[in-house]
Amino acid sequence: MTTSQAPVNDRREIFGWAMYDWANSSFSTTVGTVFLGPYIASLAADAAGADGLARFLGIPIAPDSFLPYCISLSVGLQVLFLPILGAIADYSHLRKRMMQIFATTGAILTIAMFLVTGELWWLGGVLFMLANLAFGAAIVFYNAYLPDIASEEQRDRVSSFGWAMGYLGGGILLALNLAFFIFSENLGVPGDLAVRINLASAGLWWLGFSFLTWSRLHSRKATRPLPAGETYVSVGFKQLGRTFREMKNFPETLKFLLAYFLYNDGIQTVIAVASTFAAAPIARGGIELSQDTLIAVILMIQFVAFFGALFWGRLAGWIGAKQSIIVSLVIWAGVVIYAYGGMRGDSRVAQFFVLGIFIALVLGGSQAISRSLFAQMIPKGKEAEFYSFYEVSERGTSWTGPLIFGLANQIFGSLRYGILSLIFYFIAGLIVLPLVNVKKAMEDVKEHS
Repeated sequence: MTTSQAPVNDRREIFGWAMYDWANSSFSTTVGTVFLGPYIASLAADAAGADGLARFLGIPIAPDSFLPYCISLSVGLQVLFLPILGAIADYSHLRKRMMQIFATTGAILTIAMFLVTGELWWLGGVLFMLANLAFGAAIVFYNAYLPDIASEEQRDRVSSFGWAMGYLGGGILLALNLAFFIFSENLGVPGDLAVRINLASAGLWWLGFSFLTWSRLHSRKATRPLPAGETYVSVGFKQLGRTFREMKNFPETLKFLLAYFLYNDGIQTVIAVASTFAAAPIARGGIELSQDTLIAVILMIQFVAFFGALFWGRLAGWIGAKQSIIVSLVIWAGVVIYAYGGMRGDSRVAQFFVLGIFIALVLGGSQAISRSLFAQMIPKGKEAEFYSFYEVSERGTSWTGPLIFGLANQIFGSLRYGILSLIFYFIAGLIVLPLVNVKKAMEDVKEHS
């Protein structure tokens, strides 16, 4: 179906689009958040030598550092490859095909994590690195569909709906997997096998529900043939070069990207260090919560975030997208201040649950509205290319935040100072974001598209 035939604001297509968020969030929650890290660390520790270090390609590695290294390398690969993939997708009009290829690849790599055992501990990190790269690539093309399927006045609502479906889908599978893991011994399933089954289930969930997306998402334009003597890679590099030269025509878009990189780095770092902060001993500035409490909070956040994302879509309709993001950043700043000064004494568990509710309310909303606002600031025909720049600082990607957190914790000897240091990112976002002229950004896009 071509652009002239494909409808806008079609409820059936929008539901199919949102179901991809439902599908791929299994990778973020079950694999990335809960099961893979501890499992690989335990396998690597068992394989470690007398010095306590495991060996990968002859390189000594601390068991609990291997997966973070793989994550960092994966993010680096995304920075290198996503922009060129976006340029190829926009030039060729193969956005849907490329989304299918990378989503399927990522899901199959995730299913293959079932093979990670014993001496193959290193395979888990390698598979995650490649699957995370494929995950990010597919998300670029997924995000790029937003301007096609929703009109300007509907994008905040549609984007929020997608995020909400992601939290719901990821949360449901995580709840099922946690229940299976907890009762696996009663079912005669060893704990390590239960973890491997859960990891593979995330890939099956991702792949299976993606077929609903493929059946409802329309290709917007006919495939563009290649010029003589060119390949999609060479054309993609040329297209990317033209885009870099044209960036000067979109100063407000670049300003928004700067604001987004700042405050989203803070958001992603809070997500990444929250469990460490919650589980750490009180003497080190943590809250010292039990594993059962942490699991309960993770599940609560998943399901409350579903309603939070939907609410933020409505809030953007009432006060405007940029204003709603500003409200969320004020709440994020309050979260880190309270995490620094609160949650002490016997009531700290209840306080952490309350803090988790506030995080859940703004978590999906701030990111969903950022995505839809960005959709109004990018030139037509270059959606995937611009979203490739956006994606390198989206889900699970934090750049300087962990470094700032780690340095503050090391210098002051308390995780609470590390948490407090993250307020820089939200204050920086609150300074830069109000300077973005959304109206001018939209005018620039219309003038140069």
